[in-house]
Amino acid sequence: MERIAFHLQIKEGQREAYREEHEDVPDALESAYLDSGAGIETYSVFEKGGHVFGFMEVEEPEKIKEVMANSEAQAEWGEVMDPILVDSEDQWMDEVYRMA
Repeated sequence: MERIAFHLQIKEGQREAYREEHEDVPDALESAYLDSGAGIETYSVFEKGGHVFGFMEVEEPEKIKEVMANSEAQAEWGEVMDPILVDSEDQWMDEVYRMA
């Protein structure tokens, strides 16, 4: 099981919109992740002060990254998030410490 994480930033004044959109994430998006073959064990998203931290435990990270980059469901979600999130070319984070 591998652990992966990403960081996003919410545009000024869009924090409530971000939280509201996450009250009802589309079933198609969740299905795209679950049906990806990535073996998702955990997927959580945290937000504070306009900073978003997403954390996943997955068997095959490249499969979930591909779904996030190329699926129709993710593209539709991206249209919803576009006016809310700051553009980011590289959202993926490096794990620098893990207590075993």
